[in-house]
Parts: sequence; C-alpha cells; structure tokens
Amino acid sequence: MAKIVVINGTPSLVSRVNAVIEYAEADLRGHGFEVERINVAELPAEDLIHTKFESEAIVKANGLVAEADAVIVVSPVYKASYTGVLKTFLDLIPEKGLAGKILLPLFMGGSLAHLLTIEYALKPVLSVLGARHILGGVYAVDSQAVRNDQGVVELAGELKLRLDSVLAELAEETSHKAARKSAE
Repeated sequence: MAKIVVINGTPSLVSRVNAVIEYAEADLRGHGFEVERINVAELPAEDLIHTKFESEAIVKANGLVAEADAVIVVSPVYKASYTGVLKTFLDLIPEKGLAGKILLPLFMGGSLAHLLTIEYALKPVLSVLGARHILGGVYAVDSQAVRNDQGVVELAGELKLRLDSVLAELAEETSHKAARKSAE
C-alpha cells in the first residue's frame, strides 16, 4: 500500500486549514492510501528551534517522511510566506530527504495577494531538499473555509472541486510510483 504523509505546518490545531487536511486525508484513505500526519506544532519546540536532528520526535517524524511515497505540505500564509514552525521542520529534513517523493502543497491565505507563495517561498526550499516532482498544489483563501454555527469548518464547493482535482492527480501519480516500486 502506498504511503502519504501530511506535514501540517499550522501553528494552531484549530485553524481552518485543518479542514483542508481532513478533507484530503479522507479522500486519500478512501482511495486505499495509508495516510500519516505530522503536526509540526506538536513536535518539541526546543528540538525544532535548536535543530536537534537526533531528537526522538524528529527522528520519528523524519522516518515518516522517508517511508512516504508522497508528501503533502500544508500551511497558512503569514507575511507572504509559509509559517515559521513549518520552516523549522523543513530545516530538519535531511539533505535530499524529499528526493523521489511526489509533493503536493496546500496553502491558505487571507487574500489572493499571496497566491504565488507556493511558487516563490516553498518550491525553492522543497527543491533544495531533493524534490523534483512537485504538483501544482492549491492556494485557498480564508473565505473558502467558513466556520458554521456549530463550529464546524465548511469548505466552499469551488475549493472542494479544486482539491478533488489535485488529489486525483496525486492519487494517480502515487499509484503509478508504487506500482513501479513493487515491480522492481
């Protein structure tokens, strides 16, 4: 079974971006993928800030990335970039740690003003880590994920359609990669 890991760079585990993650995870599990999540905000802060590569939590998280066929990188956009907590974790992924992986960025910002954050802020870092197969990704705006009266975040229909499209592409690419791997 192909493995996909989600790197959640959201500092707040009650962020609306988590609804996007849950939507993606449910879709991918429904297609038979094993999906794991790394909530970077739950990793020990001292290990992240002091780049403790040997930390048990960091070794475990990097092990999930190493075993994955595909990696989804998720972050809200702050100050025209992804979160600092996500950057601290990306700094701990070994050199070429994303080589051979299919990458899918999923970002959410307050407006379309930072639409190119994935292209100009994230992709160069992923490339340095060895990523060569980076899918187009999805940039959503906050207004596409609204908390209802019960506190549940509802995703806009247009956002769901865009997610469905990119998740189908990820599923297809990951399935092909897993098939090639098992044929070797």
